[in-house]
Amino acid sequence: MHRSRFDEDIRPLTEFRSGAASFLRQIHETKRPMVLTQRGRGVAVLVDVHEYEAMQERLELLEELYQADRQLEAGEGIGHKDAKARALARLRR
Repeated sequence: MHRSRFDEDIRPLTEFRSGAASFLRQIHETKRPMVLTQRGRGVAVLVDVHEYEAMQERLELLEELYQADRQLEAGEGIGHKDAKARALARLRR
């Protein structure tokens, strides 16, 4: 996801209502999220669907890494050296 540009990517909800198509086009073209505000406070974030899917994939990977780290701390699983040795041994068969 691209970095937000606050002068372009934070807009009032009333502007979104009147120009939704152009806002969606901007999000699709720039790949940047847009924050919608109501009474000066953020109420929603619009994200390009492909950017959202990529964020979900990264989040899933981070969650798997977090779980693996917790398992290693609890004495479960095996360390990197052992995993590498096992993988190489399987490849040699």
